[in-house]
Formats: sequence, structure tokens, C-alpha cells
Amino acid sequence: MGPIQATFVAFSAVLALLCAGCDRPVQSVLVPVAIAAEGTSRVPILVVTTRRRSSDPAEMFTGERGDQVSYATVTVSIPPDNAREIGKVQWPVSPPGDPNRDFVTVSTSYLDKQSFHSTLSAAAKQSGRKNVLVFVHGFNTRFDDAVYRFAQIMHDSKSPAIPVLFTWPSRGEIKLRAYTYDRESANYSRDALEELLDTLSSDPSVADVNIVAHSMGNWVTLEALRGRSIRLTRAADPHKRTSDKNKPMDKVKYALLVAPDVDVDVFRQQIHRMGPNRPTFALFLSQDDKALALSGEIWGGIQRMGEIDPNQEPYRSELARDQIQVYDLTKLRSLGSDAHGRAFDDITTVVDLIKQRNPEEFRRGAAVN
Repeated sequence: MGPIQATFVAFSAVLALLCAGCDRPVQSVLVPVAIAAEGTSRVPILVVTTRRRSSDPAEMFTGERGDQVSYATVTVSIPPDNAREIGKVQWPVSPPGDPNRDFVTVSTSYLDKQSFHSTLSAAAKQSGRKNVLVFVHGFNTRFDDAVYRFAQIMHDSKSPAIPVLFTWPSRGEIKLRAYTYDRESANYSRDALEELLDTLSSDPSVADVNIVAHSMGNWVTLEALRGRSIRLTRAADPHKRTSDKNKPMDKVKYALLVAPDVDVDVFRQQIHRMGPNRPTFALFLSQDDKALALSGEIWGGIQRMGEIDPNQEPYRSELARDQIQVYDLTKLRSLGSDAHGRAFDDITTVVDLIKQRNPEEFRRGAAVN
């Protein structure tokens, strides 16, 4: 066994432990439940994906790459707060599940691009919301994983935004070939994410667009933002009004980078290349993130951005220079804590931290919406 394979065996063992509490069923859970339950909450999610459409309606989309961008909507029912643990997805023991105690699917529908935008506009009009939150998941994430996790984030954070899930082709497996496949699938999807951000920004029903990216999803997010920033810089008209003398007006305001599985050197270059035409970044990291530590070994021993010590140089000076907000979640660790998903598991505490740091932005819904 070579050193890379040996490292990934350890990496797989760590991720298996991190996923042990997920209790997700082998089968997909996207078969709608007809029974309603009192006290449940419903979270409708718009979906944009580069995954291949599945022939199984319970799966909707596979982990393979599609030849075009697809659209859908999924509504998830979340059990009453007194029947669940905040920060957790309560998977049914077997599909479709009991809405009194499980996350269940209420409805699903495939859309075309035009229907996606009309649904978005209708949601903005009906709810009075003009802010959109885009979620980009990480490695080892099936389609139903991404949908249910995003529903949990929206519900537990009490976000007032319209949720849009951007899901790329992850096979949802802990294998070396799945890890490398997922990384290349992220690369495959960066143009589609860039196009989504452009179309959301040009939609008159949308006022602000913010992004939450997790783990490997930070790679595709940063690549899309990099490409977009380069285009905005080239297209900038010095005679048009700007938010300051260097930065053109743009609706993409915040990017929350959670446990980014991104090489620190590559991150520096991406930020540098973006220049001033980029959103405000908030970095959520944990120095005890074992999954990222082992990922760094796979990628040549280079540290990942999600595990740095932000008080050490050169990171302290670089983060201050680039005006990147830092939330060190290491202090939130507890026995059995999953550092890689800590921002979502301890989401109430994390939202409170954001409120304290950005009270005005949070009030307007700009920081986490």
C-alpha cells in the first residue's frame, strides 16, 4: 500500500466516524409523504444541479455528472423542535418516515430553467423576501443529503432568505476514487455555479445573494467567484456608479466559507486574483478538524484553510489585509464533537456569534440570509 492510499485509509476511517451519527438510510428518502403532522415546519428549496437525473423518483439525481444543468424544487418537513435535536438531521429509519419525528419529503418537482426563475420570482413576491441564500455542499454528499442538510440549516438558523441549493455530482461514498472523482466534479461544476450567481444577480426580484459553502464545496465556490470577479473587473465601466471608487455594484454580498477543504497557498492566489470585485468573506474554521488534517496529507502535506490557527503569522496579517472575517469554532468542541460539521451542528451558537459581530448586517438579513 502506497503512502497516499495509506493516508486515505486513515482519512476514510475518520470520515466514517464523523458520519456515524448521521444514520442516513441506504435508500433515498425523496418519496413524498402524504400524511401531515401538527407542529412541523416546511422548508421549500429550489435546486440547481450538474448531477445526472435519476430514473428513480426516490433519488431524483444521482452522483454522476449530467450533460446539462438541471432544476428542481423539493419541500422538506421538519419535526417539531421538542421532538428533535437542533443542528441535526433526523433521518427516518426507513423511507418515507414519520413526520412527527423524522425529516420527510412533502413534495418534489422537476423544473426547466424558465420555471425555476418564475418560481423564484413567485416566492419573492409571496413572502416579501428579496434575499437569496445559495448553499454549496462538500465531499461525500448524496442529493438527499444536500437537500436535508440545507433544510436543517435554513430552519435552525431562522434565515429569512429564499433557499437555493447548488448541488454538484458527489457520489456520497468514502473511497479514494470517490474523493478524487468528487474533486473533479467540483471543477466540472464551477461554470454552472458562476452562471447561477450571474442569473440571480440579474433577477429584478432579488436584492442580495449570499453563499454558504462547506468543505470541498468551497473549492467550486471560490473558483466560480474567481472567474466572476475577473469578468466584473474587465467589464467595469469607470463612469458607472460604484459602491466605492474601485468596486462595481454587485448583488453577491457575502460568502460564508465553512471548513474549507482548500490549499492555503491556492486560497491566497484565488483571493489575490479576485481583487476588489468579490463578496465579503467569513471564514469558519476548527483547528481540531481531523478530516481536513488528513486531506492536507493527501494533497502533499499542505494545510487546508479550514484548520489554520488564525492568530499565527502569516495568516493573521493576511486575513486582516484581505478583510476576511474569522470565526474560530475550535472553542466549541465537546466530547464526540464533529469539527468538520461543527458550524451546522452548533448552528444556534454560530448564528449568535455572527449577530454579535455584524448586528446591522444581520438585522437586514445580509450576513446569513
